[in-house]
Amino acid sequence: MTVMNERDITPEELQQVELVEADTDALSALVGDLSARPRRKRQLAAHVLALVAARKPELLSGHVDALLEALDQPEAQTRWEVLDALTLLVEGHAREIGAAYDAAEEALFDEDSATLRLAAFRMLCTWGSTERRRSEKVWPLLDEAIQCYHGDLEYRDMLVCLHDFATGKIDGHVAGELAGRLHFDAENGKGAYLRARSSEIYDLLVKRFKLENPQKRARAVAKSGDDGEDEE
Repeated sequence: MTVMNERDITPEELQQVELVEADTDALSALVGDLSARPRRKRQLAAHVLALVAARKPELLSGHVDALLEALDQPEAQTRWEVLDALTLLVEGHAREIGAAYDAAEEALFDEDSATLRLAAFRMLCTWGSTERRRSEKVWPLLDEAIQCYHGDLEYRDMLVCLHDFATGKIDGHVAGELAGRLHFDAENGKGAYLRARSSEIYDLLVKRFKLENPQKRARAVAKSGDDGEDEE
């Protein structure tokens, strides 16, 4: 499960994307630019790699470690582009991408970049939807983010991510707390979109998990620790 916003690719970007798609050496060089000294070079590399991931994610299968390392770069754009690329790689690399948890948590509560926060939320929803124990790990962060950004512009996109999270392989207790969190907006949300989308997710969860009187978490506490994955 991945959710990505559509991107308008300029002719120059398309040319560069097609170049690295056709040439493995050019792709490797671009991945190397993620650790380049100039910030602009890192940002450009991350942007093009995110576009490649949206078109042909399999080309980045051998470069997950380099993408994970790029999450340590200071600038927001490099990190959100890399998080977008990793989101598209979750399906085949969920175990490896679990190592991005701490960096994604930090990005999720970045005070300066809404784009970075949304990219982190999307990645965590996608990764958490792949396995029950992963959903338990990410849920405290998602629940806190729902409360923090409920009135922000990016919350509409966060609801899209939550819908896909709700359709994934999530734990029943997590499903109940998510339904409990969305219950008020499902009935009383301000604005047609907020109310309709929240109601759609709430109804989906209640039906799928046969929930009765679901309750939200008493308070949001970010959880840390090991990955807690099931053996595959």
